[in-house]
Formats: sequence, structure tokens, C-alpha cells
Amino acid sequence: MSKRTPGRGAAGPAKGTAGSARPASGPGKRVTGSARKAAARRRRERRRRMTIAGVVALVVVLGAVLTGILVSGNKNGSPATAGYDRVTTFTVSSRTHTTSPVSYPQTPPVGGPHNPVWQNCGYFGQPVRTENAVHSMEHGAVWITYQPNLPKDQVEALAAIAHRQTYVLVSPYPGLPAPVVASAWGVQEWFHTASDPKLSQFVAKYRQGPQTPEPGAACTGGTGTPR
Repeated sequence: MSKRTPGRGAAGPAKGTAGSARPASGPGKRVTGSARKAAARRRRERRRRMTIAGVVALVVVLGAVLTGILVSGNKNGSPATAGYDRVTTFTVSSRTHTTSPVSYPQTPPVGGPHNPVWQNCGYFGQPVRTENAVHSMEHGAVWITYQPNLPKDQVEALAAIAHRQTYVLVSPYPGLPAPVVASAWGVQEWFHTASDPKLSQFVAKYRQGPQTPEPGAACTGGTGTPR
């Protein structure tokens, strides 16, 4: 009995099977140098845009702060000066008594630390001490100041306002920013002339007005003799 010889076509292990083939592409694909450079450029661009955005935001914040400072004009957050044809309101945070001279943020002042003795209300032909006049405003007085070179007839018109009613103090004020300035506690308005009808309106509204810290307190029995 003869042995069977395996046929020549018998299948053996195939060369180059799928298990030994390397995939042409996939997750393990190598990142080329140009791709790395492009990614680095994108990262730099993102950082640059973020830096620019941060700078812009900082400029906006600083601008708002500076605007607030310019508008406030002083540490109390109030406007720096008053003006014509408008009543300007100021924040006055202190009402302490002091016998020392006080440097006020407004000319003339609209409140703040002041002398323990108030200025008697009425008309004065000479400047009065500022610290005493501020105390009068705390009691509800309207302080009408005028430039020393104001024409005589206008000075007489201002004196008449003080003579007609209480809680009005009138006096010249060297260095005044307008011919006539009316001030009450925390408010002020400038006038070109003593005959401006808005001056009477200011007096009517703010003499013993709602802004007064001590309404009804005396405006006599203090210092000075009005004319």
C-alpha cells in the first residue's frame, strides 16, 4: 500500500496576510513639522487676540474711572464747579466744627467743616469769614456772594433780598468765578447779574430748603453785624 504524497497545490500559510499589513493611515499617523508649526502659529494668534482683548477691556475700565474722576472733581464724588443757568448739586460728607481755616473744593463753598459760630444773616459790605458763613448754610441760609466790583445798583438789589427775608446772607467775595453766586448747603448756581429772575427762584427753593442739615437753627445771635 503506497503512501499518498501531498498534492502540490496543498494550501500553506499565505504570505503577506492581513495581520502583517501596516495600515496606510489612522490615529497613529505621524504629525509633520509643518503641521506642528501651523498649530504653534494658531496658539500664538489666540494668545495675541486674548492679550488685545485684555488691553481693550483695561482701557475701557480706566476710561470709565477717569471719566468718573473728571465728573466728580473731588473726593466726595461731586462736580468740580457749578455754572450758569443750572443748579449744581454737590455731595457734602462732613459737618464737623473746627476753629482752623478750611480749604474748600468749591468757590465759594457749599458746605463742609466749619467754625462753631455761625455768621449772622443779612447784608455785609465787606467779606465775611468763609467758615462762619458755611455754618449759616448748615442752618438753612442761602449765601449770596458777589464780585467786589459789581455795580452799585446791583449790590443794592442783592442787599434788598437780604433785608426782605430771614436766612439770607449777602457779602462780597474776592476771586468769585461769576458776578453773582448763590449757594446753599450742597447746591450752587452762578448768575451774570443780580437782576436774573432765577436768583429769586434759587432763594425761594433753597432757603430753609429740604437740603438743610439743621432747618430752623438760628441765623442770628452768632458773629457779625449786618447793615
